[in-house]
Amino acid sequence: MDTSTQKMMAKQTSEMIQPLNVADYFTLAMDDEIRRNQLPGGLCGFALQLNGRPDINKLARRIDEFITRFPTASASLQQRGKQFYWCRRPKPEQILFQHHCPETDSDTDFQRATIVQLFHRQESRETIAPIEFHLILGQQTHCFLIRWLHPFCDAKGVELIFRYLCTDDQAQRELFDTPTMDALVNTQLGKFRWWQKIHLFYKANRYINQLDHFQSIQHGQFQLASDKLNFLPHQFSPEETDLIAQQARQHCGLTGTSQYYIGCFMRALHQMEPDQAGDAYCVPYAFSLRKQNALSPMLGNHIGTLFAQAPKALLAGREQLFSHLKQQNAQAIRQQLDYAFLPVMWAASWLSLEKYGRELRKSYQHDSERSSFWFSDIGQFNFDQHSFFNTSITGLFHLSQMSNPPGLALLCCQYRKQLILSFNFIEPVFSKSWISQLQQKMAQELLGQTE
Repeated sequence: MDTSTQKMMAKQTSEMIQPLNVADYFTLAMDDEIRRNQLPGGLCGFALQLNGRPDINKLARRIDEFITRFPTASASLQQRGKQFYWCRRPKPEQILFQHHCPETDSDTDFQRATIVQLFHRQESRETIAPIEFHLILGQQTHCFLIRWLHPFCDAKGVELIFRYLCTDDQAQRELFDTPTMDALVNTQLGKFRWWQKIHLFYKANRYINQLDHFQSIQHGQFQLASDKLNFLPHQFSPEETDLIAQQARQHCGLTGTSQYYIGCFMRALHQMEPDQAGDAYCVPYAFSLRKQNALSPMLGNHIGTLFAQAPKALLAGREQLFSHLKQQNAQAIRQQLDYAFLPVMWAASWLSLEKYGRELRKSYQHDSERSSFWFSDIGQFNFDQHSFFNTSITGLFHLSQMSNPPGLALLCCQYRKQLILSFNFIEPVFSKSWISQLQQKMAQELLGQTE
């Protein structure tokens, strides 16, 4: 090896901050799939709606402190050989931006237009910032948006970032990401012996083959090219949220809230187009490997995956559908399928992004899209502060770019005893009027107003 090659390798090594973990690579494969649909990649968003202007100087100082402490937040995603790493940039990029609504525009229209623009800015994987902070300032109402690239962290990680930014006590902020921990996927895999990992790998493979016996139902006009992401949030009142929780416990048990949301969405979609082609709804969803209320690890993805699937014949009645989903989930936990996909994710992290993306999306038997829609349930948003840098929070919603098909995602969370659903969809594959009707049917299903 000549001297120039050695110097180049030494320089590349010094630039590296850390490699992607197994779950990060999973989200990177989906980022690649989304880019293949001519969309900007795996961008996610978390927006706080505010009734006043926050203390911008104080917020800027806190963000600067966050960037200094967590250098991956200003890093560049680079491929080195077959692996991907977060690497230092020659010059740090700006990551806090202000957007001011013109006096001639309405606050609501300007906020929506700005968010849509931010989620359609085409940037290469190497140049895009892992995370950006955007203050969208109106005449009366305002919005604080965190936009991040999914390989940087998961939704629970962004919740921790919000909490970090809003923690005034320095000593309390130092507790975040302490102690420094390995990726939780690696920690969980380390609990199994090599032969157990092989057993889990084949168990997961058999499970996927069983799912793929059914051709998945998708809605949408997929003959139309992907144009843009749009979103439609819906916030239930505390009284409605309490009723929905009662329905979820009644039909799916204490731990089956996500299954209840998924089942209701399946039924709402089926009511929209009962004759849609396909045999069953199939829904992948992630679950967090973090301990409840843990402050570490903060960044990176720490998730496992599972599926919910229901044949079309079960959609007519609520009782039979929810009984099926409840039993399916209980059996998956009993058979350790919640951990069986971790060895699969580890093995797939050695594949090319193109190959990995195809394995994730395509049914083995039908060579068609496996996912009917994307689903995420963050659960309780543990952000206790009613004030955000001296202003009040009036609401929140989520955003996520997605592959097309399915071109449709349902993102859920609870905040201040209110359930918030964020319907994300690709236009013109789905129209806003169609999603509005779907939203109404979903509300009826959740509240138990159907049979």
